[in-house]
Amino acid sequence: MTDTMAADTRRIAVISAGLSTPSSTRMLADRMAAAAVAELDERGIAATAEVFELRDYAHDIVNHMLAGFAPPALEKVLTQIASADAVIVATPIFSTSYSGLFKSFVDILDRDALVGKPVLIGANAGTARHSLAIDYAIRPLFAYLHAEPVSTGVFAASSDWGGKEDDVAPLSARIERGARELAEAIAAKPKVDGLDPFDPDTYLGQGRGFGHLLGGLAGE
Repeated sequence: MTDTMAADTRRIAVISAGLSTPSSTRMLADRMAAAAVAELDERGIAATAEVFELRDYAHDIVNHMLAGFAPPALEKVLTQIASADAVIVATPIFSTSYSGLFKSFVDILDRDALVGKPVLIGANAGTARHSLAIDYAIRPLFAYLHAEPVSTGVFAASSDWGGKEDDVAPLSARIERGARELAEAIAAKPKVDGLDPFDPDTYLGQGRGFGHLLGGLAGE
């Protein structure tokens, strides 16, 4: 890959909050990531997806919450997510909502880390009765963080992982639709390098100051 191609490559950070190994949460995260990269490739946009298993950082997350700073390994994860072009998340549903590990990780993110960032939300549980958790629990969480979740949320029940083609087809359709929406959101945002990802000007004016924006409104 040439330097120019590398510079233009979009990076997707994938957060998996599964607790077991292997886990259906990780399988869902991997499928959403692969679909998103494929959708971007169809649009002529190179992309990579890096998966972060929160279970590998569980102790560091707790230490961060207690001590107020992240150990080096966790700090690297936080930096990678803040600088990514988009985020895919997948969490198991426990007691009608996201897992405690997932929420603890979100709690230690910098409050501006996801501002303006496209997000594809995924969740899994034993039955489809928990599918609404995406919209009443997870989506408001990312809206609060000023991220930009795509319209489609991808929910997977245990029955969606059946061996029959008819069982997996609905899940595949949801993944493809969510991935398509994420790819469209990524493609619509110009890749801006060399700007502070935590600076609101990066998102509100693509690096231009508020004075410029106000001047534009005034017809200058």
